[in-house]
Amino acid sequence: MLSVKTSSASLATAARDVSRNLVGAASATRRIPSRPSIFTIRPVASSGNVARDPWQGRGMGSAQRTRLFSAAAKLGHEHVPPPAKGQELYVTFVDKDGMAHKLAVREGDNLLSIAQTHEIEMEGACEGSCACSTCHIIVTEDKMFDQMPEATDDENDMLDLAFGLTETSRLGCQIEMTKGLDGLVVRLPNATRNMQASNFK
Repeated sequence: MLSVKTSSASLATAARDVSRNLVGAASATRRIPSRPSIFTIRPVASSGNVARDPWQGRGMGSAQRTRLFSAAAKLGHEHVPPPAKGQELYVTFVDKDGMAHKLAVREGDNLLSIAQTHEIEMEGACEGSCACSTCHIIVTEDKMFDQMPEATDDENDMLDLAFGLTETSRLGCQIEMTKGLDGLVVRLPNATRNMQASNFK
C-alpha cells in the first residue's frame, strides 16, 4: 500500500510540473512583441518623386478616385528645362478661356510635358503613355498639322474617345517640337473625356 501511495504522489507532482510548464510557455508566448502589420505605412524622406499608396482612394467614390489619380499623374510627370539661348522654338497654347500662352521651348520636347511645365491645364491622366485622350489638342493651322508625323493606330484609337474631335486633333503627348513646328499654335478643347485603355496600368 505504501508503494502505491508514493506512486500516486509522484504522479500528482509530475502533473503539477507539467501544468506549470504549460502556463510558463503560454506566458512566454504572450511576451513576444507583436510584429507590425504588413500594411503599416512608414514616413520616408521626400526624394522629389511621387509614390502611390496602393490603398489610396479606397472607400472613395469613382469621381474622387479620378481626381486623386489625375493629381498624382500630373505631379509625377517629368518637367522640361528651358531651351538654350539661340535654340528656342516657339509654341502657343490657347486655353479654354481663349487666353494665348506663347512659350519658348526646346526641340524634342512633347506638348504635354511643355504644357504641364508651364502650368497650362492639360491633364495627361495616363502620364503620356497614349492610353487616354486627356491631352487632346486642336492644331489651328492646316500647314502645321501637315508637318506632324502621321498618328499611330494607338493614337487614333484614343482620339476616337476625345471630346470635340476635329480633323486637326492630336494628342499632346505624341507631338514633339521640331524646327518645322516652330510657331505652332494649338487650342485646348472646352472639355476632356477621361476614358483610358483597358490595359493601362
